[in-house]
Amino acid sequence: MSVFPSSKPAATTTAAPPPANGATAGPPAATTTATNGGATKSNLYNPTSRQPYRQPYNRRHHHRPRRNYCCCCCFWTILIILILALLVAIAGSILYVLYRPHRPSFTLASLRIHRLNLTTTADSASSHLSTLFNLTLSSKNPNSHLTFTYDPFTLSCVTSNNDVFIGNGTLPAFISNSKNETTFKGVVITTSSDLDADTVNNLRPDLKKKNGIPLKIEMDTKVTVKMDGLKSKKVGIRVTCDDIKGTVPKGKSPSVANVSGSKCKVDLRIKIWKWTF
Repeated sequence: MSVFPSSKPAATTTAAPPPANGATAGPPAATTTATNGGATKSNLYNPTSRQPYRQPYNRRHHHRPRRNYCCCCCFWTILIILILALLVAIAGSILYVLYRPHRPSFTLASLRIHRLNLTTTADSASSHLSTLFNLTLSSKNPNSHLTFTYDPFTLSCVTSNNDVFIGNGTLPAFISNSKNETTFKGVVITTSSDLDADTVNNLRPDLKKKNGIPLKIEMDTKVTVKMDGLKSKKVGIRVTCDDIKGTVPKGKSPSVANVSGSKCKVDLRIKIWKWTF
């Protein structure tokens, strides 16, 4: 019986050379070399050749100090504002309990209408308004420890329904001491002006009313309040006297307006830049 050798050439295995410089040798790597002189294929495995660990980069880490600083500033700012508001409220409460401050009061005692004429040309192209009012005003300070110092007043008279301008006037500056009443007689409100068509249409029905023309008087000024040794800054106020019923005079004798139901109220006028509240 004949035995034939295999036709595939045998492969020889050689050991890897020792590591240089006395390094520790790892497990032997097998090198397979073909007997027919072909290319040598090496399968090497080194367990120590791993990539170094890199910690992931956190982008938000650098923004935390700035955010914490802003939050801290906002917290302390709000806290300081609240503390100041609390102190102001406490001081105001103490002053109110000690002095019991009240607003000054104004009264319209009488109003005489000497002239209230509305004339229109034949072609209705233009209209002219001429008025002359004479009134008596009084101011009272009901406080025991407060003194009011008023700047000159600017007076204006308008209709209550449509705010049609009727006339203007002035009131001199004065000082209202504690528990004092000041009366002004012969205060004049007058005008002589041309009116447009819309204003005439709004004013003419009021002049024809039988129960009287509804009028309103507004007085604007600034006041300083003095309390013992303390003195405030000037504050704007507006005094509005409403519910006035005026009648058109007949002949040369003036007519007397009905002011029995008139009440004057005092409001603060706070101006912020271009706006007045």
